[in-house]
Amino acid sequence: MTESTDFKPAAIKPLVSPADLDKLDIRLGTIELVEDVPASEKLLRLRVDFGDHKRSILVGMKKERKNPKSEVEGRPALAVPERPLPNGCRAG
Repeated sequence: MTESTDFKPAAIKPLVSPADLDKLDIRLGTIELVEDVPASEKLLRLRVDFGDHKRSILVGMKKERKNPKSEVEGRPALAVPERPLPNGCRAG
């Protein structure tokens, strides 16, 4: 793992109004499994249990943690469910 000394955080975005926040469908789940994506230098696949269903979610955090499996499995996760894609678009 390489350490970068030129990290610059992104600017803080404006606050979200309570009305706009209420429009989001935010779900809390538990990360059950962390799997490597062999063909990727950055991606991991998380298996998340939301109680009424489970999802596989790809995250670009492979280089952010020394041992993502032991650090992340069993921990809570917030997610916003996918929205329908516009006409003509397909998920890869």
